Amino acid sequence: MAEGFARHYGSGVLAAESAGLAPAGIVVSETIRTMAEKNIDLTGHYSKAIHPEKVQDFDLLVNMSGFSLPADFRVPVREWPIPDPIGQPDAVYREVRDQIENRVKELILELRQDPSPAGATPY
Repeated sequence: MAEGFARHYGSGVLAAESAGLAPAGIVVSETIRTMAEKNIDLTGHYSKAIHPEKVQDFDLLVNMSGFSLPADFRVPVREWPIPDPIGQPDAVYREVRDQIENRVKELILELRQDPSPAGATPY
């Protein structure tokens, strides 16, 4: 969801990629359907693993996993306490989607005002 919103709203200010600590390899249909309600098509997307060697290429990581990231990730991190909606009713997916959308919009506004918060560099 976060990558979809970041690409939709912030393409002129950032380049977004999503990855997880324990990816399932798919984006569940509930996520695709819920994002389609916002006119964001995630069809064909899939969850990917985060690769420690690639992390250093990023200016900022947003962690929504609820777990600590490995100590060797030497990149500024924002912790967003967002619940995982997997297995929940559509209403929960919408709540989570809206929380993520708001956080992404706030980050994009921040980057537009100051392109280097927490060491982040806009693309």
